[in-house]
Amino acid sequence: MGSVRDNLRRTAELPQSDSARLDLEVLLGHILGRGRSWLYAWPEYLLSDREQDGFDSLLRRRAGGEPVAYLTGRREFWSLPLEVNTSTLIPRPETELLVEVALELSPQAQCRALDLGTGSGAIALALAHERPGWQILAVDKSASAVAVAERNRDALGCGNLVLVQSDWFARVPPETFDLIVSNPPYIDAADPHLRRGDLRFEPRSALIAARRGLADIESIAAGAPEFLALAGWLVVEHGWQQAPAVRDIFTGAGLGEVSSRRDYGGRERLTIGRRVAQSTERVHARSRTSPSG
Repeated sequence: MGSVRDNLRRTAELPQSDSARLDLEVLLGHILGRGRSWLYAWPEYLLSDREQDGFDSLLRRRAGGEPVAYLTGRREFWSLPLEVNTSTLIPRPETELLVEVALELSPQAQCRALDLGTGSGAIALALAHERPGWQILAVDKSASAVAVAERNRDALGCGNLVLVQSDWFARVPPETFDLIVSNPPYIDAADPHLRRGDLRFEPRSALIAARRGLADIESIAAGAPEFLALAGWLVVEHGWQQAPAVRDIFTGAGLGEVSSRRDYGGRERLTIGRRVAQSTERVHARSRTSPSG
């Protein structure tokens, strides 16, 4: 057995982590069912044999590179506690920019929104929480990911969110949305970052896209005009070096008012585009010929 203080001094066991102290705090708090402030209020607390064994096991796994979020099964996003597991990406703080931009572009109290590739439901749940009057549909091709997102929705009480298993637009009902958002796979299969850090443990299907990481963005942009209401927005996260290519993809798909937004580090990480009037007849024709439901 060891004390809380002793266990929080074990940073040397995590030489490859750039946040070793924080990792220890989160993992120890998880084992003890306590917050980080409690750890500092009770540094002399002695772990039981069971608690110590549990912490030692998590520490070994973290030393092997497993992400803290997968070890605890939890990650916070937009101040919301979310369940995550190896069927979902780990929500990143930088993706909160997508939520900020979506709320800025669609400030109205009533909105129909679609989240493509929802994973744990992070983006959709953030929007649902901020705008309880919105009606949000979120889809993911992974049944396991949809199950995680459903549990998160139920835990947070977001009754304005509906979840469907779908490969992009394949099972989206024939209706239009004021806003479509997505954080799709955008990493090239040859990218060396896939062999480093947390990415080694995250689902490849949620990370990698063909055509130098742009294939899924191309699919989303091509399909979006049929599902966007007139003047509706498409907002997509992408790699910081992909913005020029993504703008070209959006423009080629017939979207207007195309531009990219920078993150707090000054990198272009989001591209937005709007459905313009030219696509109106094509969308209406689809609505007339497609079955409802």
